Amino acid sequence: MQKQVFTIGNQEEFNRCCLEAFRFQYQHNAVYRQYVDCLGKQVSAIKDVDDIPFLPIEFFKTQRIYASDRVPQITFSSSGTTGMATSKHYVADLGWYEQSFRRCFELFYGKAEDMAILALLPSYLERAGSSLIYMVDDLIRQSTHPASGYFLYDHDELYAALIQLKNTGTKTLLIGVTYALLDFCERYRADFPDLIVMETGGMKGRRKEMIREELHQILCSGFGVGTIHSEYGMTELLSQAYSFGNGLFRFPPWMKILIRDTNDPLSLVAYGRSGAINVIDLANLYSCPFIATQDLGKLHADGSFEVLGRFDNSDIRGCNLLVQ
Repeated sequence: MQKQVFTIGNQEEFNRCCLEAFRFQYQHNAVYRQYVDCLGKQVSAIKDVDDIPFLPIEFFKTQRIYASDRVPQITFSSSGTTGMATSKHYVADLGWYEQSFRRCFELFYGKAEDMAILALLPSYLERAGSSLIYMVDDLIRQSTHPASGYFLYDHDELYAALIQLKNTGTKTLLIGVTYALLDFCERYRADFPDLIVMETGGMKGRRKEMIREELHQILCSGFGVGTIHSEYGMTELLSQAYSFGNGLFRFPPWMKILIRDTNDPLSLVAYGRSGAINVIDLANLYSCPFIATQDLGKLHADGSFEVLGRFDNSDIRGCNLLVQ
């Protein structure tokens, strides 16, 4: 099944891979199997993607979510304040992760080698275990452009690089954590209309949270661009969804978003209704491809989705005994 994931061409192939991944998970992932059994689900009765149980994302903080006999090649971890449990994602095959984010990036933005990639990700660089930093490191290496790299807190150098790249007409991507992009915009106005500005979300406790419209208006003004791009990813996923603006995300063919009822988490809601986001990421074959996140969202009939915020899922319904 692994060879089929990145060649999925239609819904039928996607559904078949999902059902194969479900059976693989039930057989090889002890935590997922226990969760499915706890819900009283019969494997033989799961014949449709909508019937597959989604593992609450909180389990990545308390359990070893892993479906391989191999020693993990790397363990990614989420950020967290002192004393706070962090998520851990055990990755059996780094080459598999690289395939996922490289194919996904190329699908949405073209080849990394054809652009300059600048990164303003101080809070991620200042800790170990970030899957985002692993991805950006790889994309910067692929870029090979001399201006590509990290800028941490050196806004003067970043501004100079942006002006040079603008003057040479170089296709440029600036990926940054939200608060760092705002810090830059308080000191500089780049006026670089062709620049792709991608915010990764999150103030990391450095600034007050803002609604997307207000945030993007400030960033558009500061960089002189028409829209702000966004990345939807997390420690627990090996794939990403991207937005070209207006908060509408799209995902690669091996991912899918479903929206569950916040009052009945085993039920799904229709297009256009808000609820909690369930993610299918088939690149997660050796951890768990079926994750019930703590994000609130809305799925549209054209396949795009919005992220509306987060909710406190501390009272996980269904199988609380696993969360210890």
